[in-house]
Parts: sequence; C-alpha cells; structure tokens
Amino acid sequence: MKTKAVRLYGKGDLRLEEFELPALKDNEILATVISDSICMSSYKAASQGAEHKRVPDDVAQNPIIIGHEFCGEILEVGSKWAGQFKAGQKFSIQPALNYKGSLDAPGYSFQYIGGDATQVIIPNEVMEMNCLLAYEGEAYFMGSLSEPVSCIVGTYHAMYHIPQGTYIHDMGIREGGNLAILAGVGPMGLGAIDYAIHAPVKPGVLVVTDIDNARLERAASIYTVEEAAKNGVKLVYKNTMDCADPIAELMAETGGAGFDDVLVMAPVRPLVEQGDKILTKDGCLNFFAGPSDTEFKAELNFYDVHYSFHHIVGTSGGNTEDMKESLDMMGKGLLNPSAMITHVGGLDAVVETTLNLPKIPGGKKLIYNHKKMPLTALIDLEEKGKSDPFYAELDKLVKKHNGLWNVDAEKYLLDKADSI
Repeated sequence: MKTKAVRLYGKGDLRLEEFELPALKDNEILATVISDSICMSSYKAASQGAEHKRVPDDVAQNPIIIGHEFCGEILEVGSKWAGQFKAGQKFSIQPALNYKGSLDAPGYSFQYIGGDATQVIIPNEVMEMNCLLAYEGEAYFMGSLSEPVSCIVGTYHAMYHIPQGTYIHDMGIREGGNLAILAGVGPMGLGAIDYAIHAPVKPGVLVVTDIDNARLERAASIYTVEEAAKNGVKLVYKNTMDCADPIAELMAETGGAGFDDVLVMAPVRPLVEQGDKILTKDGCLNFFAGPSDTEFKAELNFYDVHYSFHHIVGTSGGNTEDMKESLDMMGKGLLNPSAMITHVGGLDAVVETTLNLPKIPGGKKLIYNHKKMPLTALIDLEEKGKSDPFYAELDKLVKKHNGLWNVDAEKYLLDKADSI
C-alpha cells in the first residue's frame, strides 16, 4: 500500500513524499492516520536531525516519519495481534515506548510509523509495550490530544512532597495547597489549568501567570474563575509584566505562605528563578518546558534546597497509564483540551509549519492527514470565509462552540476539504 508522509532526512530537511509501505508482517498492524497535532518536540527533532537523541544516525539514508500525537483507524491486523485488535477500531498511541530501555519512538525513530502520514505500519514494539490504545471517542482530534494531555497528567503525578522527618515521597501535588503555573496560557498551560481544576487531587489556590493580556483573557474565558470555584479551586490570572514586584504579588496570593507546587511552562531563565523564589517549605518545582539549548541554566537557591527542603523535578512526556487516564477523563467529559487548538490544516502544511513552529503564534496546530489545506488560524476563519464558503461554514461551527475546535467542525472538514 502507498502512503503519503512527511519524512525527516536531516537538519531542516523535511519532505512530503509518496512511497510504498512494505508487506505487513504477522506481528504488525496496518492503520490509517486521520489526525495529528504538531508538537514543539517535532520542531526540535527537525532542527537537530541525527543529533537528536531519538533520531537514528542513518536518517539521511533511512528517513523517518515525523509526528507523534496521532489518532486513526486500524485497517488490517497481523495474526499475532488478531485476538486483541480488529479492523475498524479507532486508536491512539503512546509514543514513549521505553522498549528494552531504548529511546526509539514513533515520530522520531521509525521509517513506517509517524503521525504525519496517511497510512502507517504499527510495529510489534508498540503492541508489546501496550502502547496501542483503543479510543472510543467521536472526535479524532481528541485522540490526537491525548498524548500532550498525558504529558500534563504525568507532570502532576511526578510532583512530590516529603513529610518532615521521613523519607516518604508523597507523589502528586499537595491536595488543597497552593499551585502556580508560570507562563501558563500556552497550549500546554491551558491543559494544565484544565487538569488542575478537574483532576481528583486539586489545589486550593491556583495562580496562572503570563505577560500577554490577550492570552490571559482567552484562558479566563475558557477556564473561568466561576468554574474553578465550583470545583473548590480559587483561580487567579495574573499578568506579571504589570507587577511592580512580581515575587511579592505572587506571594501575596498565598497570604505570604508561598507555593507548594510550581509548574514552569517556558524555558526562560528568569521564569525558573521566579518559580524557585516563590516556593514554600517542602515545595516542588517542575521544569516542564524542555529547552532546545543544551547549555540552558538557571540559578537556584541551594540554601533553600537544604533548609527548606525544596524539590526540583522535570518531566518529559507521560507514560501509558497517564495516557489511559487522559482518554478516560476526556471520555467522561471531565477534560476538554479543545482550547489547545488554534490552527488547523492539511498534510501539505506540515513541512512549513513544523520548521517554523516557534514563529507561529498560538497553540496546537492540528493536521488532517488525508486533506489538502493551508494552515489556518481559527481566528482567521471569518476573514477567509468572506471569499470561500468552506471557511465560512467552519467559522460558524467554531463560533457555535465558544471559538473552540469541535467534533462538528471536524466532521465538516473531513467531508468537505480537498483530499491530498
């Protein structure tokens, strides 16, 4: 079977190509990919090429398919897995396989599987590690977002606190405590707000910061103070650019006590240092945002590490259980990651979008792999709709859902957009 896919050959060398997939083996599964959301990690892989830890050294000769936040349907199942999976099933994939200690992952390391392709062959390793997950939801884009949501879930689970005088690591944020999400209204920050409000273990106070009023206002319109209060969380949005003394004003939100948990959502040195300064005793700082700079550094107060028991953790992706939790919570309507999506496009938009991702404002860029469509911001649908009824209808469907991408818009795009 032929597939169309975006393949990585080296630094900055991405190509949309059509090629033949090899014959399916008994321990493999053939699938079609409907949607993929583009991650900053794909930009990093494209920027670094073979120097990236997950990208093979011989990528120039054996290119890999990029994309790792994808959802689709199974087409054919090899005999080994016929008892567990069947044609027609929707699926999502946990790309962090951790197979025999390897860093290899779909979207970084494999020739025939990645999110930015029309058809893929799912290798045996994925099933062996229980990383092929059945998806029962209606919207494909939700299945794609389950991977980034799992990264958020994993971040919360990775936080920890140690009761004084013990060596017990109590995993997770402090229930009823003070939580700050710094630079928290980007796509992953929005997901972190959603999870903080609706997860089984919630903070008592949640302070979300940024330096962009428009982004803060959008976040506040989606995850409202009122909705948080219904769930027992006092939610505060704060523009620290407007603060004469950001540290003092953040501390004031906790009555001077400081924060039990801090998530740093951008790789910015002053932001990391700000997070360190607002921690309370036994506080935990999670450096969520992976930097591209291998020499990235920030100063931390090691006096407080010693005497105030400050903890520093970093998370890179979630595990399979985190992804199952994400799918379960989305299925129950407890999480709605639609707010992450700010752009939609077709497979033909992937190369340019991935290579220029840091320069494109907004959140997640959602790709429909079987479609041909330029990357389009949801806020631009109205203007494009003035000359094209396709975009006009998409704009209506998005506005009907408070400006968020939704299953009705997805169905319309899949039905009406040009095939690639």
